[in-house]
Amino acid sequence: MTAIADDGLSLVGTLTLPVGPGPHPAVLLLHGSGRLDRDSNTARLRMDLGPALAKRLAHAGIATLRYDRRGVGATGGDWRRTGFTAGRHDAAAALRALAVRPDIRADAVGVVGHSEGAVHAMSLGALPEVAAVVLLAGFARPGEDALRWQAAMIARDLPAPVRPLLPLLRFLANRQLTRIKATSTDVVRVLGRPLNARWLRELLDHDPRPELANIKAPVLAITGDKDVQVDPADLDEIRRLVPGDITVHRIPDLTHVLRRDHGRPSVRSYRRLLREPVDHDLLAQVAGWLVDRLHGTPDTLRFS
Repeated sequence: MTAIADDGLSLVGTLTLPVGPGPHPAVLLLHGSGRLDRDSNTARLRMDLGPALAKRLAHAGIATLRYDRRGVGATGGDWRRTGFTAGRHDAAAALRALAVRPDIRADAVGVVGHSEGAVHAMSLGALPEVAAVVLLAGFARPGEDALRWQAAMIARDLPAPVRPLLPLLRFLANRQLTRIKATSTDVVRVLGRPLNARWLRELLDHDPRPELANIKAPVLAITGDKDVQVDPADLDEIRRLVPGDITVHRIPDLTHVLRRDHGRPSVRSYRRLLREPVDHDLLAQVAGWLVDRLHGTPDTLRFS
């Protein structure tokens, strides 16, 4: 399936439909940050969230649209020159394209976002055509605060030989961040490597709290208590800010990559964790909640 972005770029993705005649309820799946394809995969890390969620929701009678980000897979454009705001506009374009299809129920379209995708889902939640919002590991504080919390958690887990260098590393990171915030170009070089400066500047400036307070649709917010990239405590802020129907779950042992880790949480464990499938109970919670909100299928199919 193809959606047309505001600047005319074609966003190419996959629409997974349930078996049987439509029109069907549907969700738009929005992935996290980085050079991710429609399945939430990069060349080095394969999260495979797209197929797992689409299969589970199709079994529950709900369609799923997911698409390649700019400059990835079949979607054109330059990933390094794409800003955070452009990602939100692309998500809105994909939502519009999904809602007007004859095989989709326009009154039963939801949004499921993970990490950065959850922050974009917050902005879409105020639109009248959105009937449900699922936030997986979404932050609820200014972007710079969220990024600094993440950096502190990752630094805490540095190997022992590197820890004496932590003050120097913090100084260098703050200097580079100050430099990037002062730029005006899409791309800058940091330590000789190109960095998407526009995306980072816009993320640092973004505050999702007004958007959370403006959401009109029911919300399901889930973060794992072993997430080291998004503070699980932000769930309390999401609960406080969302004015309507809000369900919050802080799942024991769940990590940012939506797998469970019974040991000490660390980004260094991601490769090992990603050998396992997306957490079954998480998929069941999301599917069951969406069935209740989108009226997609009989109760007998919810958790099978």
